Amino acid sequence: MQQQFTSNEVIALTGITARQLQWWDERGIVAPLRQGHRRIYNWDELVTVAVICQLRRRGFSLQRMRKAIGFLQQEFGTSLAATVSASSECHLLSDGTHLYLRTSAREVVDLLKNARQPMFDICLSDEVRRVRGEIQSRKKTAVAERDGAVRRAQRA
Repeated sequence: MQQQFTSNEVIALTGITARQLQWWDERGIVAPLRQGHRRIYNWDELVTVAVICQLRRRGFSLQRMRKAIGFLQQEFGTSLAATVSASSECHLLSDGTHLYLRTSAREVVDLLKNARQPMFDICLSDEVRRVRGEIQSRKKTAVAERDGAVRRAQRA
């Protein structure tokens, strides 16, 4: 079974606000499953939210991000998270106007030779690793807190 995340977990892992997350769901940018009024996100949706948050921080409009995410998913025929998992390193590059995907060092050189403006680089693989690490850290903290509570209860 695929890992699932509540809205609060997605907010904590990505830094998005609750209102942004709700708005993105209402607009179909990231459409999680619903359990009653609760939104339940899978791994692919969590990664998509994390990447969109990175692009938003760099000034990309939501409309342009929707196109970029849709294009990547259509081009690779799979989710963004699966695309990153299948490749050792994936980066999004931008000159502020265009958005490029790079999957090898050679492609970066070609892109940079033709660019007339500085580019920023978002390592998609790093973003996936960061979110996974945050999840693991939270799990370890929860286990440690639970074990501490058990030990305190045993001493009492």
